Amino acid sequence: MKLLSVDLIVLNNFKNDSRVLKEAISLQNNGYDVKVIALHEDPLPESETVQEIPVYRIKLKSRSWSKNKIVQLFKYIEFIYRCIKQYKKTDILHCNDLNTLPIGVMIKKFINKNVKIVYDAHEYEINDKPNQNHYSIKIRYFIEKFLIQYADKVITVSNGIADEYVRLYGIDKPALVLNTPPFQKIQKKNIFRETLRIKDEQIVFLYQGGLSQGRGIEILLDTFKMLQKTPYIIIFMGYGPLKTLIIEASEKYENIFYHPAVSPDVLLDYTSSADFGILFYENNCLNHYYCSPNKMFEYLMAELPIIVSDLYEMKKIVENENIGIVAAENTSEELKKAIKIIADLDQSILLANIRKLKTVYNWEVQEQHLVKLYQELD
Repeated sequence: MKLLSVDLIVLNNFKNDSRVLKEAISLQNNGYDVKVIALHEDPLPESETVQEIPVYRIKLKSRSWSKNKIVQLFKYIEFIYRCIKQYKKTDILHCNDLNTLPIGVMIKKFINKNVKIVYDAHEYEINDKPNQNHYSIKIRYFIEKFLIQYADKVITVSNGIADEYVRLYGIDKPALVLNTPPFQKIQKKNIFRETLRIKDEQIVFLYQGGLSQGRGIEILLDTFKMLQKTPYIIIFMGYGPLKTLIIEASEKYENIFYHPAVSPDVLLDYTSSADFGILFYENNCLNHYYCSPNKMFEYLMAELPIIVSDLYEMKKIVENENIGIVAAENTSEELKKAIKIIADLDQSILLANIRKLKTVYNWEVQEQHLVKLYQELD
């Protein structure tokens, strides 16, 4: 019996896309003939195998051209054309994010009527950027509304986004496949204190992830500058455009530290070396409002209580499950209050709740939702 072929398409170089890799491995382990189609970028190879998953990167002739917006559009059209030309005969197209959905729709509508489309929306796709232009949101809304009708199945990454898709497009509620890490029993490490010379009596708060605008980085910096005479310290671990700002602050303030991003295979060893995790996304786009970031689940897997900003999805999980504190507002003053409150809470109660929640928010559970959805396609 021929295995059903699945092509997972991403408009990135597939160097750090842990979600798509987990999905590909899960599908392969459940009897599908899987490959990932990505965008080529030097010095990466055009084809390789990543954890037994074949990866093919499309090399664009226009890759070296200008970054002008019109030229960028041409590059996008070239990617779509080459992708359709090479991968039109697959059984199932797994389109990750709105920017790859046109590929699946064009193949289904004009070339391969039998192809099944799985649309995997990793974000609140029409409003995924902080302070996004109103007209941009409207345009993306009409594009998604038209394209989504051709999807056989839709996946989202938070319950709030799933409900919004029902409201916006009148579709069946999308399947929920959260971006969670594999289940892991944790042996608490002490890497940060050992490598950064942090004292045992100091309380370590960790922000890990992208160091970019809209994630509350500036608020975190301002807050810990005010807390420099206290036991509270913060470590920023990751990469992004605000890295320099953080390093500059770490050189002036003894309670602010920067640590480079680490590879996924050792990430939770580092995460577990902190005492608390912080996610302080700003309420400046609906993607943030409804997000349930993979970093939150990494904190849980590493058994860290969490402080989050007052955003719909994160607030619901933290308050309902009693695993941390929700700051009343996205301000330095309210974050400072939350830091002092969480440090004084009964940590044994928080830890017991977190350990219980780990049995739900892990990839082994999310994989079951993914496989069930695929079985319904057959």
